[in-house]
Amino acid sequence: MISLRGARTVANLSVAAALTTLLGACSSFSLTSSQPTTPTEQGVEPTMPATIRPDELVGKWGLASYQNPNDRARTEKQAQAQCKQPYVIGAGTSGGVVMHLADQATPQELRLKGSRGGKNYIGPEGPPGGEQDREVVSFDGRVLVTRFVDKDAATRYGNMVYVRCAPRA
Repeated sequence: MISLRGARTVANLSVAAALTTLLGACSSFSLTSSQPTTPTEQGVEPTMPATIRPDELVGKWGLASYQNPNDRARTEKQAQAQCKQPYVIGAGTSGGVVMHLADQATPQELRLKGSRGGKNYIGPEGPPGGEQDREVVSFDGRVLVTRFVDKDAATRYGNMVYVRCAPRA
């Protein structure tokens, strides 16, 4: 038979062993503050405010695309001609814009995301420059040019040129 003192010792050792196992499993546990307590993915940039506001994109746009940069001016004219059947960028319910992702039939609310390098992105929640994002190549209030980050989508869709169909209100 185990004495009461022996049972306490066994119980204390069991608890200590369990805690040691749990703490050993925590890779971010540190007794010093030399490393952050929340691990971050290598190479992932934090989201910063974009320099473009969602309300600047809401409205009707003519849409066309080009692969060769020399075709940009011609493509802008083609996009303007598409205003008879405009692409509508809507206002999202939680501060984003409603647009299509590559290869998606249904538009969804996307975020405008800035980056440390000064680039702007449009895409779903997540860090800037994600695979489903599109990079804003240029924007002057009247013409928006974007390119998908995903190389396959970028090859298929090219540089997307949006030309505002009506003067901004």
